[in-house]
Amino acid sequence: MLQRLCVLGSTGSIGDSVLDVVARNSDKYVVYALSAHCNIKKLFQQCLEFNPIVAVVSEPHHAIELQAHLQAVQSRTEVCCGIEALCEVVCVAECDTVVAAIVGAAGLLPTLSAARAGKKILLANKEALVMSGALFMRTARESGAVILPLDSEHNAIFQCLQGCDPELSGVERLILTASGGPFRTRSLASLRDVTPKEACAHPNWVMGRKISVDSATMINKGLEIIEASWLFNTAPSRIEALIHPQSIVHSMVVFRDQSVLAQMGNPDMRMSIAHALAYPQRITSGVAPLDLSQLSALTFEKPDLVRFPCLELAMEVINQPPAASIVLNASNEVAVDAFLSMRISFTDIVRVIDRTLQRIDSAPVNTIDDILAIDDQARRVSRESIARL
Repeated sequence: MLQRLCVLGSTGSIGDSVLDVVARNSDKYVVYALSAHCNIKKLFQQCLEFNPIVAVVSEPHHAIELQAHLQAVQSRTEVCCGIEALCEVVCVAECDTVVAAIVGAAGLLPTLSAARAGKKILLANKEALVMSGALFMRTARESGAVILPLDSEHNAIFQCLQGCDPELSGVERLILTASGGPFRTRSLASLRDVTPKEACAHPNWVMGRKISVDSATMINKGLEIIEASWLFNTAPSRIEALIHPQSIVHSMVVFRDQSVLAQMGNPDMRMSIAHALAYPQRITSGVAPLDLSQLSALTFEKPDLVRFPCLELAMEVINQPPAASIVLNASNEVAVDAFLSMRISFTDIVRVIDRTLQRIDSAPVNTIDDILAIDDQARRVSRESIARL
């Protein structure tokens, strides 16, 4: 039976890779819905290729534009817009699997809706768990939703664990690897002068601009530790990050007998995507074979927290009440956006986040309204901090 997919964030780097794997396995998957923020030209081309029943965009004027293009070629695809439409489309019976690949907090509500509807969720939106970990996982348990990680690090851990509960499998530690980004060896004094183009020039992975900056500051690894804690029911104190510049070992699991299992492969997101799409089977991914004879070395090092203060900040937040994680994520999104639009420097990102965390008191996090209120407050305070820089 064909698996019917809803791809949230289809025009981003993850969405691109998902659709590439789908095209290679068209006898197994069909696209029910695609969504994009504002890249209408690319979404139109995807609609022509995959012929979804529904396409969802953010704004009414984008919907009008896309609908006109589709009508001109007599496409059957229905166009909808807005967050409510996105939350509705992931819940319909015609959708089996939801690929949650929207970047940032914007992906929280539709991903949570998919969990509430009991869908199979291929999770690339780490912010859903950073912001609403307890609520999200409880919702998934109650509805019977299946959560499969798409991020290469979390997918690697999932493969090493073979889906077992770490508490029952003799697991001692989870190790998330990180490339160290483009500034691993750059002089500290020059980091203030980093340009958005330089920050987005990742040495190993092809990614979107926001996640590329997160990799350059290494805050992404702090967010991933929070995500891994929820996904694998593991205390943050038992999760660590190691810099691995070659990006061949995607993550590792250390067991109590000191056995270490690692998942390896070329740095290509299609590998973890293919694994999650077909789990527990295996399908063609299009990833080049890993030739171990051509590897000169696999090296590992502890992160330098002086070089990566955003990671240090994130690791402090991990041990604070849940509201702090929401503030961390929201403030980082605002600060990265300001950096990409050249309103602040690269080294100002951590200053904005730190000041925001200091200004917002902890608050209860029990409902989605609590989460959204804290997120909104953190964004307001971050913008104020940027204005004062």
